[in-house]
Amino acid sequence: MTEPPMVRAERLVKTFGDTRALDGLDLTVERGEIVGVLGPNGAGKTTALSILSTLERPDSGRAEVAGFDVLTHPADVRARIALTGQYAAVDEKLTARENLVLFARLLGRRPADARARARELLDEFDLTEAADRRVETYSGGMRRRADIAVSLVGAPSLLFLDEPTTGLDPRSRLGMWERVRALRDGGMTVLLTTQYLEEADMLADRVVVVDHGRVIAEGTPDALKDKVGGTQCEVRPLAATEVEDAARALSALATPFVRDGVLSLPAPRGAEDLTEAVRLLDAAGIRVADIALRRPTLDDVFLRLTGHPA
Repeated sequence: MTEPPMVRAERLVKTFGDTRALDGLDLTVERGEIVGVLGPNGAGKTTALSILSTLERPDSGRAEVAGFDVLTHPADVRARIALTGQYAAVDEKLTARENLVLFARLLGRRPADARARARELLDEFDLTEAADRRVETYSGGMRRRADIAVSLVGAPSLLFLDEPTTGLDPRSRLGMWERVRALRDGGMTVLLTTQYLEEADMLADRVVVVDHGRVIAEGTPDALKDKVGGTQCEVRPLAATEVEDAARALSALATPFVRDGVLSLPAPRGAEDLTEAVRLLDAAGIRVADIALRRPTLDDVFLRLTGHPA
């Protein structure tokens, strides 16, 4: 028999007072993939993770993780998942090794097995040299690695990562992405929430865009970009006062989308559309500071879908 998806959520609703955090959210995560849930603060990302990890109960709707209902079989769900929140849960007064051994013992491992598992994870997350230093002396990237290492003590099938690289410098962020990919390549399913468009673009096999508590789009990063028109021609008039005139001139080619003084329009023919745009602008006497072809980003996707930047 075919195994069920690792995550299946249907019509989830959750309110906190007058705030409707989830408004009929649907979500499916297949086994062995990295799915990025993208959205602004308050979109419902963390609330969805809290329900799927059994920390919150939905007001209505249903959800299954690894084939188990989160309401009727929470213990079975918890035995198969790990959750790394936005803030480190490790004890900063202990060393990384002590944290790992402690969590392994709490999960029922014998002392020798707990120490062996700690050594394995310290090596996997490049923390061996700093293993016996207190976590409070670690950099932000090291603390994040220690936190995820602790989450993996029980060898979960599904790892929830809630904004895993918030506050990290670019180098630490790249390192974290490499480790998350390695977990996926080892057979783990990863569901992450993020506000970083680049993170979702570079890391996720599939992206789910959430706004106001519901899914408004999903697909691979490339598929979502194609939805907003594939290759774009971007035009920045030399004078800000000529933006509207440029839009009228370019409307003979396609309806431009205007943002911050830059006009974007679909250019499916690539260089041919670019050449035509130059001809139209020249005929209208509009001076151009910059004109170029580029692929859309997830920022473009989010802006087109929601009407505001992510």
